[in-house]
Amino acid sequence: MSAMSAREQGFALCEVCGRLGKVAESERCLRCGARLHYRRPSSLERSWALLIAAYALYLPANLLPVMETQSLFGVQSDTIMSGVAFLWHSGSWVLALIVFSASIVVPLLKLLSLTVLLISVQRRRPGPRLPRARLYRLLELIGRWSMLDVYVVAILVALVQAQSLATMAPGPGVLAFAAVVVLSMLATMAFDPRLIWDRVQNEEIRRESN
Repeated sequence: MSAMSAREQGFALCEVCGRLGKVAESERCLRCGARLHYRRPSSLERSWALLIAAYALYLPANLLPVMETQSLFGVQSDTIMSGVAFLWHSGSWVLALIVFSASIVVPLLKLLSLTVLLISVQRRRPGPRLPRARLYRLLELIGRWSMLDVYVVAILVALVQAQSLATMAPGPGVLAFAAVVVLSMLATMAFDPRLIWDRVQNEEIRRESN
């Protein structure tokens, strides 16, 4: 007979201070006063809403200009891809690959990975849960470095400005890009990874009862 889980015994972990409390005795944490929950309320709904918003802003972030350059020759608007092309043709192909990976590939992979997790949990798909849990931990790890994408864009602006006598201003693509980064981080934080294991625990309980 397998050991009972904390949820089966009525215990929940406080998400604020980490204290283990019994929900049946008090709905709030005795240490910090935060409300106790077995699972984060409306976790899937909030994650989906934030994820869809991030998807909606992903294309504007890459298609709208991230910087506008004013010089004696006129005004020029540059997107992330035009900046990557500029670096590639100027011989800085290593930096071009870094900008392309950090600004386009990594954000898209984060969105797609979280989509896979949400669909697998919502549809209760069978299969190994450990790879999904590791994928979520990887998303959390990447989320800590998500602002690196914005820093890379800032470096790109500085490099272009250093090579020309021009006045530069941020474009609307910067706001959309930063919003994608923030929304993807919030969507990952809103997802409750314990939902990955709920069906496994329910199946174990059903087998023991039979």
